[in-house]
Amino acid sequence: MPDAGRRDAQAKGFLNHMADKEQQPGSSERAGEVPQAEKKLHEAVCVLLVELCERFTFFGIVCNMILFCTLKLGYRSYQAAMVNMCFVGTSTLTPVLVGWLAEYLVGRTKLVCICMFLHFLGTALLPVVSFPFEDVHVDRRHILLTLPKREQKIVFYFALLTASLGIGGIRAIVCPLSAYSLEDCGPKELLSFFNWFHWLVNLNSAVVFVSISYIQQSVARNLGFLIPFVSGLMAMITIYMVRGEMIYKPKTDSSLLTTFGVIFSALRTCCMRYRYLSTALASWLDHAKENHGGHYTETQVEGTKSLARLFPLFTFQVLYRTCIMQIPSGYYLQTMNSNLHFSGYVLPVAAMNVISIVPLLILVPILECINSWLFSSKDTGHSPTIYIVVGHVSAALSVLVAGFSEIHRKHFPQVEQTLSEEVLLVSSMPCFHLAPQYILLGVAEALVTPSCSLLSFWLVPQRMRGISMHFLALFNGAGCFMGALFVQTAHTGTQGNWFPHLLHEGKLERFFFFLASLMMVNTLGFWTIAHRYNLHEDCTNEFRGSLLPGEKLLKHEKAIKHYNAVLESSPILEKT
Repeated sequence: MPDAGRRDAQAKGFLNHMADKEQQPGSSERAGEVPQAEKKLHEAVCVLLVELCERFTFFGIVCNMILFCTLKLGYRSYQAAMVNMCFVGTSTLTPVLVGWLAEYLVGRTKLVCICMFLHFLGTALLPVVSFPFEDVHVDRRHILLTLPKREQKIVFYFALLTASLGIGGIRAIVCPLSAYSLEDCGPKELLSFFNWFHWLVNLNSAVVFVSISYIQQSVARNLGFLIPFVSGLMAMITIYMVRGEMIYKPKTDSSLLTTFGVIFSALRTCCMRYRYLSTALASWLDHAKENHGGHYTETQVEGTKSLARLFPLFTFQVLYRTCIMQIPSGYYLQTMNSNLHFSGYVLPVAAMNVISIVPLLILVPILECINSWLFSSKDTGHSPTIYIVVGHVSAALSVLVAGFSEIHRKHFPQVEQTLSEEVLLVSSMPCFHLAPQYILLGVAEALVTPSCSLLSFWLVPQRMRGISMHFLALFNGAGCFMGALFVQTAHTGTQGNWFPHLLHEGKLERFFFFLASLMMVNTLGFWTIAHRYNLHEDCTNEFRGSLLPGEKLLKHEKAIKHYNAVLESSPILEKT
């Protein structure tokens, strides 16, 4: 008993010493807790506002680009679809490029100002390109301002390029995913965050598709200047964040260039060893380690190995993203060539996109309830991959239904319809007959995108999470460009039959059937490897690898702080 009492006294003395050690430097921190909390709240509000403004301008550009390209610039339908998909793909890839520039060449603060200027310039030039088609009356004289087609296209492409570069800078510097402080979140909280984040973004896009598309198409195209106004508002908020030092500065312990360097170094060393000296290693990436003839540390190589295990997951998302890109391309052309009249009004073409957003807005609260039940049970490992498989099946069914809808649309007689003061011959089939294909793609987005984000974020070490999300963006952008390549190949290979300019003169349904068959094969391929990606602790440890000494120390320090907080709030220890 005396020995036990002595040990208890020593333990209490040690705990009190640790608590005093934590409290001494933290006494001044407690006084600044309120200002720090207020700053974090302001930062979160500013990031959210900038995110919503950026999405508003992005969807405002995308929503009626095909209509503008075909009716005003004289493009063929397949060319307009390719321009739209390439713009979306470029806007997806530029955050990766701009993030690298911010870290190694320019600096974050300077690059924020440059990107905001490019964003405002691009969004301001776009309505200027369309403005010359309006009649202008000056001092009772009728003046028709016109630009030659060549100069107009140059300005148009320059505006799209500058806008996409600005969008990339905003997403990479002002609104990166790491700015939301997700490091200490578990898989349940992460999936909930991704669900509601995409829910909010899609709610914003629904407002854009209904309001801006109607303004641009029917009321007054000059009111498209509302887009650069929102861009300017976003610039002012960002400048306020820069002045208040609220721009997020990520950790620089890993980079995209280091990851690519590890891969290329391993390939080069592996080829040399295979040619001259064969050595058996656990992974081909181990050839990049310093102790195996490479130039990179074990920490860098192990992080790249955990990321390389996600490459099959990323690869199977490329064709899925191509299917999603049918909404602003193939589906848009189908809607544009259908009857848009409803109760005496002409619906904007892009308003049909809202039908694909409604299932997502409805499903997210339902999925939250399902996730709460799944994560509370013992077996929670397969839920994200099940969502992805079901979403891929839904995307394949959507494209298949689009093919049958195209056949059904041609059975209706043609009528005249006015869009942007241009009279077009379209099918008399009501556009709402196309609703099933939009709904199926909306269901797919609600299931796939948050689940892929969760797996890409959770199954890698903390130091590699930003790089993992960059690679996911790279593969998503590749899906957009693959969609443009499919359209070009289908048009050229079939002499315009599979992707015609006038839909009633071609066989667009064959393009949809071909894409649906590819997507079904893609779904079966992912289903065969889906068991690799679950949230069981064994699988997570296999992906992340063993903790490095720095991570072990950080985890130990967090445990000590949590333990001290418990000791401070314990009434039993206070009495003793």
